[in-house]
Amino acid sequence: MSVGAPDREEYGPRTRPLPFERGTDGPRVIMVGVDGTRTSERAGSYAAGLARRQGAALVVLFVSSASGLTALVPGMDAGAVQRTHDELADELRRECRRGAEELGLSVTFLCRRGDAYGELCAAADEFQADMVVVGASEQAGHRLVGSVATRLVRTGRWPVVVVP
Repeated sequence: MSVGAPDREEYGPRTRPLPFERGTDGPRVIMVGVDGTRTSERAGSYAAGLARRQGAALVVLFVSSASGLTALVPGMDAGAVQRTHDELADELRRECRRGAEELGLSVTFLCRRGDAYGELCAAADEFQADMVVVGASEQAGHRLVGSVATRLVRTGRWPVVVVP
């Protein structure tokens, strides 16, 4: 996140507040996790289209994970890693603003730091999400230890859509 950039921004028209009632008339709040990968871009597009068709609010979450690798790899510049994360957050923020304007969506962009799974769960609870959308992991190691998507499905608190 850029220095001075808010961790939460809202774009587009406001949705009317309704009492929380999970799973009755379709989703009112759709949350999507994005990280700049191809699959997360597809997940974002899918979630935005679904939110538009359903008249739902869209919450977009980008989690910047501090990698322990920066301390372990000689010559790895932690500042450069942070600048890359900041640039990605800024790009995602611009995309959310543009999408909200083009599609007439109510979009909340969140930028958090920490573990992607934990932050997705916390934000889904905070915004009372009716659905969580994520992209499928492209990392081979996740077949062994489980991806964020797999962990969300196993949690079982929300319907989870995994976009390939």
